[in-house]
Amino acid sequence: MANYYFDNTDLKHHLTHPLMSRIVELRERGYSDAQKFDYAPIDFEDAMDSYEKVLEIVGEICADIVAPNAESIDHEGPHVVDGHVVYAKGTQVNLDALIKAGLMGISLPRRYNGMNFSLVPYIMAADMVSRADAGFVNIWGLQDCAETIYEFANEEQRKKYLPRVCAGETMAMDLTEPDAGSDLQAVMLRASYNNEDGNWYLNGVKRFITNGDGHISLVLARSEDGTKDGRGLSMFLYDKNDGGVTVRRIENKMGIKGSPTCELVFRNAKAELCGDRKMGLIKYVMALMNSARLGITAQSVGLCEAAYREALAYARDRSQFGKPIIEFPAVYEMLSIMKAKLDASRTLLYETTRFVDMYKTYEDISKERKLTPDERTEMKKYQKMADACTPLGKGMASEYSNQNAYDSIQIHGGSGFMKDYACERIYRDARITSIYEGTTQLQVVAAIRHVTTGNYLSMIREYEASDFSPELLSFRNRLIEMTAIFEDTTEKVKAANDTEYIDFHARRLVEMAGHIIMGYLLLLDASRNESFRRSAEVYINYGEAQLVGHADFIHHFAVDNLDTYRQQ
Repeated sequence: MANYYFDNTDLKHHLTHPLMSRIVELRERGYSDAQKFDYAPIDFEDAMDSYEKVLEIVGEICADIVAPNAESIDHEGPHVVDGHVVYAKGTQVNLDALIKAGLMGISLPRRYNGMNFSLVPYIMAADMVSRADAGFVNIWGLQDCAETIYEFANEEQRKKYLPRVCAGETMAMDLTEPDAGSDLQAVMLRASYNNEDGNWYLNGVKRFITNGDGHISLVLARSEDGTKDGRGLSMFLYDKNDGGVTVRRIENKMGIKGSPTCELVFRNAKAELCGDRKMGLIKYVMALMNSARLGITAQSVGLCEAAYREALAYARDRSQFGKPIIEFPAVYEMLSIMKAKLDASRTLLYETTRFVDMYKTYEDISKERKLTPDERTEMKKYQKMADACTPLGKGMASEYSNQNAYDSIQIHGGSGFMKDYACERIYRDARITSIYEGTTQLQVVAAIRHVTTGNYLSMIREYEASDFSPELLSFRNRLIEMTAIFEDTTEKVKAANDTEYIDFHARRLVEMAGHIIMGYLLLLDASRNESFRRSAEVYINYGEAQLVGHADFIHHFAVDNLDTYRQQ
């Protein structure tokens, strides 16, 4: 029987990272839940055993149910009946299997019927589901919206909604509108308070809403009369059971076709204020988007994995000129770079997830007791690194998922252009990853301040000081040389003292930092596990060439050259 956890030993490598013992201890509050819940772990080994058992179940369902259904779902897609979404048959089968296995509310506390797992195994599950069907993860994976309810809603709302998510109800985040895409300050969906019954009511239209007909939705709406910016927006909870929202249509998309992307009409839809008024965009959407971006990074990694495996299998089987095409340098070079990009994306994904796990857990503990000075310092450290790595990971991994999907089709040749092969669907599915939840360009906007303030450089210096196996020191020395080039190039751009000039080179600078950080993470992986050495070497070769090219371009580019690129 196939299993997406067992057939990928890289997952267990990341699950057993040294920081996990600290994460789990904090998450379990010293394993105190064992006194209240018979399924709670008594120690770290017990917790890890539970993680592995659940991941084995996810891996089995992905291999035996989700992946085999992917093609039929892609062809059938969801449709609208009487203003509501009806999933493709295979989608419902997938969802039923995961719900039956208890795989909802993975990271929510046990008092709401969740598993209280670390974010690492949850993201690992999303990684595997994405490999099986990237469209389906957009339905199952939206359970992470429940984290926003847990973090910001009141206790009555938590008790009302979180057990429902754990029982299998789906979620959505209703943010985008026809005239408010990346610029969410332009949201105009109206939230009105009725003094007579003490309820809020929503009116307006939302567009491009993933799983828009979910049972429970987080809705960004304008609650303050006369406002036009983010200060007039609040977050609301909408319960499908209350009615008032209909699906006008499902978008006909290029890819992820099993995931219903809806246009929604709100007509006096009853809703509950979530958190404080006027903090919807300023505070809650930012937290929601960071969580979503981590999820898209996992989706991108799963697609990288799927594309690489399809290409590798085809290259081994397909013969030309009397031998398998994998023996041709042009092909095996492509495959080695695909694998290196996959491993680099995955190691940054789990590094970022561990950072998020640490600071989010400390934040949660701070609501129960006062943190010690050392704990508060540690929380701020991990929050800073999570803030730096989230846009970097989403930007780099989503681009790599597109590149791997492209190369997978190229290796298939003409066959890859046909719907007979999965790489065609993977290629279409991958395209959205660098667009939604913030385009790559917007990830660069978020990441560039970590270049100019030196945050990335500080992270790099910390990795540089790590212990590496003696046989890997030559690669570390190359990364040190790359760091010197990055630092020099960054100073050159900053010295121009021109915001437009910095913005013009921002993507190059962010990618340079990304290549170095991912190179170090792969070296650390190789120090723990020899199997990563090849990817570390290939990625450092690749990253070095990219970095030197970016540096050369920047050093030969004066501020006056911007005029050449401006469009009149």
